[in-house]
Amino acid sequence: MNERKSKLISLFTKTLLKTLIISSCILIVFVFVIPLIVSNYIITPPSVPSITQGAEPSTPFFHMTPAWIDVEPHEDDLGIGSGLRAPLGFTDEDRKELFFTFLIMGLDEGINVDTIMVASYDGVSNTAHIVSIPRDVPVNVSRRFRKINVAYPAGVIHGGSPEAGIRQLKREVRSIIGFEPDFYVKIDLDAFERIINAGGGIYIDVPFHMRYDDPLQDLHINIAPGLQRLDGEQALNFARFRLANPGFRSVTDFERVENQQAVIRSVLNELLTPASLLRIPEFISIFQDNVSTNIAFSDMLWFASRLPDVSSIDALQTHTLPIGRSSGLPYWYEFVDIPAALELINSTINPFTIPITINDVSIVQQ
Repeated sequence: MNERKSKLISLFTKTLLKTLIISSCILIVFVFVIPLIVSNYIITPPSVPSITQGAEPSTPFFHMTPAWIDVEPHEDDLGIGSGLRAPLGFTDEDRKELFFTFLIMGLDEGINVDTIMVASYDGVSNTAHIVSIPRDVPVNVSRRFRKINVAYPAGVIHGGSPEAGIRQLKREVRSIIGFEPDFYVKIDLDAFERIINAGGGIYIDVPFHMRYDDPLQDLHINIAPGLQRLDGEQALNFARFRLANPGFRSVTDFERVENQQAVIRSVLNELLTPASLLRIPEFISIFQDNVSTNIAFSDMLWFASRLPDVSSIDALQTHTLPIGRSSGLPYWYEFVDIPAALELINSTINPFTIPITINDVSIVQQ
């Protein structure tokens, strides 16, 4: 009996050992071998649009102003940028090696643009930059409301589609930074709430007590100061916070931009944690449901494979387009400080070896 029991134990031990060896081999293949093969042999760096092909064509003008949005489109605005993707005289040979740029836009409600950013990734130095463009920056356009955040809704009204809105925003961003970004990412800001909740929240150091109530919007913000883990709704309220109840502190548009950048950095840090790997299917589902982009899936894989290289604070830096002065009432335009802006653009997001100059932009000052 003891001999039979001993044989059964031996057989069980061998079977368990064999299972562990096979499982370990499979794990090694999935964790180390496949990513190595994918990153080095299958996935290739993305191709960027040729600047000699010109910008995407404009769409025919027709008036379709919804009653719920105060925008007056103008047909002349469809020609901003003269159909160029880069300054006149620049060629594809002037591009930096493995350097990619992205237009990131966040939608608040409907076609209302709440966030505009231009990001860059340098695949040689493994560094990334995000430059926020304040919503109140005016653009050299003919419509009555010249703020950059009106570009997308005005384009939608002109062309009758989200794609037309993206094209118009690209044109107007180009007039400020001198070039049209390679890729775009349009995201519903509510998706941040779902992504943050899927990751279990994010850590944010709230600088002061944020308190604001707007019964008409059913909006109630009450976030205590200090370093804390915020859920999706709290993080979104932190990023959106601008006005405050009497007796509490409001924030400027620049402070609001800094808060949005803090949320983005924290989200990226959370996505890079080992625990987040288990939630990849959920993240993909959220991305597919709430994000519109012209980045091909294979290109996404390549960028994702490089993401760990820019996870440090030094590798990923955030900035805000420098502002020289404000117009005040009635429109509160924020006028760009041109010399400081050009210096920032050339040191962070310019994809060309040739500097962008004042002759390559059309930045209004009044």
